[in-house]
Amino acid sequence: MAYWCAARLLARREHLALRFLAQSGYETYFPQLREHRVSFGRKIEVRPGLFPGYAFVLIQLQWHTARWAPGTLGLIMDGIQPAKVPDPVIEEIRSRERNGLVELPRREVFKAGDKVRITQGLLLGHIGLYAGMRAHERVLVLLALLGGQQRVELPKDSIEAVRP
Repeated sequence: MAYWCAARLLARREHLALRFLAQSGYETYFPQLREHRVSFGRKIEVRPGLFPGYAFVLIQLQWHTARWAPGTLGLIMDGIQPAKVPDPVIEEIRSRERNGLVELPRREVFKAGDKVRITQGLLLGHIGLYAGMRAHERVLVLLALLGGQQRVELPKDSIEAVRP
C-alpha cells in the first residue's frame, strides 16, 4: 500500500535531494510558489517551496533508503515508521496549481482608499485611508496629521474597516 510522507531536506539543497530520491526510485512532490520581487531595481520571479525545507515522498514498499538519501535530513516519523500524509492533502495542494506552481488566495481584505480605524498604539481611534501592504505583515495608512497627509506604517492587525 503506497502512501505519502514528508521528508526534511537540507536548506537550499532541495533539488539535490529530489534528484537523489528520484534516482533511488521514489516519486517526489515539491510544491512551489510564484513570487515577484525586486532585485537591484529589476522585477524578478522566484519560485520558493510552499514548505521550505520539506518535500513529499511516495513510499511504496520500503523507506529506509529515502531516509538516508543525500540531501535528505530524514523523514518525519510517527514512532518507528514515517508519518502518513493523507492523500486528500496532496490532492488539495495539486488542485491549487496553475502551470506547475501553487497559487494561494490573496489575503488582502482592504482596497486602496478604504477608510480604516486604528485599534492599537499611540494613534488609537484615528481614522485614515488604507494605502497598501508592506512586507512582514505591515500596512500603510494615510492619516491627516500635522496639517497634511502623513503615511504611517502599522502592524496589520492594528486596523479595522470603518463601516458607513
